[in-house]
This record gives sequence, C-alpha cells and structure tokens, in this order.
Amino acid sequence: MKKKKLVISTGAGISAESGIKTFRDADGLWENYPVMDVASADGFRRNPRLVHDFYNARRDALLLAEPNAAHRGLVELEKDYDVYIITQNVDDLHERAGSSNILHLHGELMKIRSISNPDYIETLDADHLHTSPQTRGRNGDLMRPHIVFFQEAVPMIEPAIEIVREADIFVVIGTSLIVYPAAGLLQFVSPGTPIYYIDPNPAPTPNIPDVTVIRMPATAGVAELARILEKKREEEK
Repeated sequence: MKKKKLVISTGAGISAESGIKTFRDADGLWENYPVMDVASADGFRRNPRLVHDFYNARRDALLLAEPNAAHRGLVELEKDYDVYIITQNVDDLHERAGSSNILHLHGELMKIRSISNPDYIETLDADHLHTSPQTRGRNGDLMRPHIVFFQEAVPMIEPAIEIVREADIFVVIGTSLIVYPAAGLLQFVSPGTPIYYIDPNPAPTPNIPDVTVIRMPATAGVAELARILEKKREEEK
C-alpha cells in the first residue's frame, strides 16, 4: 500500500532541546547583537566582517550540538510514511539525525555561496568553519553565508508550497507561526487534511480547521504524535 505523505514544518523549537537558542528566547537579540545588524542584507553590506564573525560563532556552537529525540523521532516515522521536512532552521540536525527529504527555507549554516553567482554553493567542514569578507570559494569567488537574510526573498518557498499541497498529513513543530512566509504554508494545506501543531506555548490557531494542538516540547510532542498516528493507522486497517 502506498505510504501517506507526511509533511512536517519545523522551527527553532525542535532544535532548542539540543541547546540551540531560539530567537524568541533572546528578546530580539542574537548573542547581544541587534538582529538587523547580523542577519539582514543591509547589515551585511554595512559590516560583512561582523556578519561573518556572527555565523562563525553559530557554526562553532552547532558542532557541539547533537540531534535530539524529536529529530530522531521524525526519522522513525519514515518507516510508515513518506516524510518531507520543511525547516526554517539553518542547522543540520535533521540531516545528522538521518532524515531523507529536507527542504531548508532560510538557508544552511554549514554552507557558503558566491556573492556574484548565487547558484555556486560550497559546504564547510569541521576543519574549515570560519569565513571572513576575504573568503573565496574554490572557484575564486568571494563568498557569503548561505543564509536568507532579512530583506531578501525566500527562494525555496514555492517548492515548499508544492510539497504542502500534496500532504496527506501536515505537522508544525516548534514555531511561533509569526515568521512569514513560512507561517503562510498553512494556507496551502488541502481542506480536510489533518493538522498537528506541537509547541509548549502554541500560538492561537482560530482560523485553522482540523488542527490538533499538542502542548509539549518537541521531544515529548513527537513521541505523542507517533502514538496518535499509530493509533489512527490501526483504526484504518
């Protein structure tokens, strides 16, 4: 029997239990920097060294983090479902946990790309984490973080919308539902598709029909989701 398509949208909350700080917890600051200084297109133009230094520090922190039970639980769901993950996170914890299909909406921390040719992207490794305004790719181009800065378009939103439209089940994990365009993905879920929302402090969802709120942190919430889905699979047999 063909597996149902389970589409999962993840935000900072799924990585928080791996020790990666969320923006909501930082009072609008990232490591004491105003967010627009270190994560905007204008900020990069004004002070590229500050932006490079900021993301170098994020990479150092990411190397110390490990996938948690929520990341691993999503991998387990691949046994019974055709799982697609759309993540707002720039970390690589979904990849390291072993998920098969991952779309990064906001870029990837462990990658850099050419300033002059956005299609040219390189992956960093543990021995080459730190970049600067003088960093050049193997092709000789000056490079920048492979991150979607504030004030820039989100190029992967259209592929994400197509995946959401095909979902048989849609799940949101660890997101405030206020960061657009990612929060708008809910608008593209087909009518009648069951929706699950996992967050210890969920945002109001008055305009979302058929939503089941699981008021838990990601690790406990993914385990609960697995139990709910298993029960429904048994009932459908």
